[in-house]
Amino acid sequence: MNFLLNTKEKPLVLRRPPLGPVPRGANDMSREYRLLSGLHPTLPLVPKAELLCDDLSVIGAPFLVMEYRPGLVIGAEISSDTVEKWSGTEPIGHALGGRIIDVLARLHAVDFQACGLGDLGRPEGFVARTLRGWSKRAHLSWDGDAPGDLTALAEWLEAHQPEAIGPSTLIHNDFKLDNIILDPERLEPRTLIDWDMGTLGDPLYDLAVLLSYWTEADDPEPMHQLRQMPTARHGFPTREEAATLYAKACGRALHEFTFYRVLATLRIAVVFQQLYRRYESGGTDDPGFARFDDLARGLLHFGLQVAREHYY
Repeated sequence: MNFLLNTKEKPLVLRRPPLGPVPRGANDMSREYRLLSGLHPTLPLVPKAELLCDDLSVIGAPFLVMEYRPGLVIGAEISSDTVEKWSGTEPIGHALGGRIIDVLARLHAVDFQACGLGDLGRPEGFVARTLRGWSKRAHLSWDGDAPGDLTALAEWLEAHQPEAIGPSTLIHNDFKLDNIILDPERLEPRTLIDWDMGTLGDPLYDLAVLLSYWTEADDPEPMHQLRQMPTARHGFPTREEAATLYAKACGRALHEFTFYRVLATLRIAVVFQQLYRRYESGGTDDPGFARFDDLARGLLHFGLQVAREHYY
């Protein structure tokens, strides 16, 4: 949760975890403060951290204060006003797609040792640990009633873990368009936010997480129901084209990338199932959450289609 603070000197942002139970590893304010502090001097897109407070007596939760950078945030749709104002020579989606990939490539090029973040995570065994973690969360989310597609997906992932992993980088762990604040006129990236899950790991997983949100026009309905990024319209690159842009920008081969795509699709299916379970248990009364069980199951099926290379 973010709150705008109007101080005498300048506006600031107070950031705290959401109300209610917080999943383990998510919304870690201390981790986010450390990442902001280490990265801001090297990667100016990262906002400057001003303060960390872990005294629960202040507002009832840990929080941090960081600089405020106004701008445009694009989620599920690009507003008609933004499209009309676009003056570039290429389609607005093509430009945005390239800029998203450029930011990710710049992030993965950061020397995390020089930033003082060399001990942030455990890059050794990152892929196997990530697979175990999401498989465990998946079975907990379906509470012993695992769909057949989940079982098949987990078995496929276990059988296709890559043997050779490239060099680790700093990864964002939830990199997508609405975590990039843009200049409203030129649509150039101004700020990269939401760092509470940042760690050291396999950069191809970060790319795969981004592409798990990247809907294409001919995708099955569950991908359109995600409503995370407006990539099915406006001339955005396809997922394969975006991955190729990334590979060229980083000089990184996309060996065994299907595994990462399937793993990231499992991840997003589990996230929506966790949200559904929150609704089912009374943790939220938002009626929009009622459809997330069907969405999660649809995403599991889509993950199998990706595994079978029916979709990139």
